[in-house]
Amino acid sequence: MTQIATTATTASQVPSAAQKTLAPDLNMFLKMLTTQLQHQDPLSPMDTAQYTQQLVQYSQVEQALQQNSTLKSILGNLTAQSMAQASNLVGREIVMDSNVAGLAGTAPAVWNYSLGQVPATLTATITDASGHIVNQTTLTPSALGDVTWDGSTANGHAKDGAYTLTLKAQTADGNDLPVTISTKGIVGEVVQNSGTVLLGINGIHLPLAKMISVAAAS
Repeated sequence: MTQIATTATTASQVPSAAQKTLAPDLNMFLKMLTTQLQHQDPLSPMDTAQYTQQLVQYSQVEQALQQNSTLKSILGNLTAQSMAQASNLVGREIVMDSNVAGLAGTAPAVWNYSLGQVPATLTATITDASGHIVNQTTLTPSALGDVTWDGSTANGHAKDGAYTLTLKAQTADGNDLPVTISTKGIVGEVVQNSGTVLLGINGIHLPLAKMISVAAAS
């Protein structure tokens, strides 16, 4: 089932705590100013410069809060639009700029990799969220390929979750080669967190901005 979750709300729906706090303070200040003006000595009028300065400060703060509310409203609308657009990705196969992949049930963790040249040796190391090595193997040297891991470990089978792939590629002289790694999978859901749209793939969530390519599910 397609799942699209969002908690975006506009500023007009939920007044900020700062605005609620400012209003009583401003009202109290205006009441005090009015009372002092009413009871001042006509022959020795009070100096209103300080009060004028405070009024200006209140005005500036209120204006800043209103601008902040407007920006939050705009951000909420943009997030909602991005969510709507990203929902079209559900069920599609995408490639993400990340070396973290999800392992979920019978769905394996899948990564792509590329190098500028064919290495002499290529070793793959997979670690869990705690940084512990769960699988390590020697790959057939290639400048382009993929790694598919079904969760098998020396002690059985790894738990569902996020896993990181590290590739060590070296030349015949023992020099390290840079490797570009990406992860691939089917989008199962679209969610948002603090205004960031995330794509759910095999139980993990990655930012929409990290998407490299999209294709029909194979």
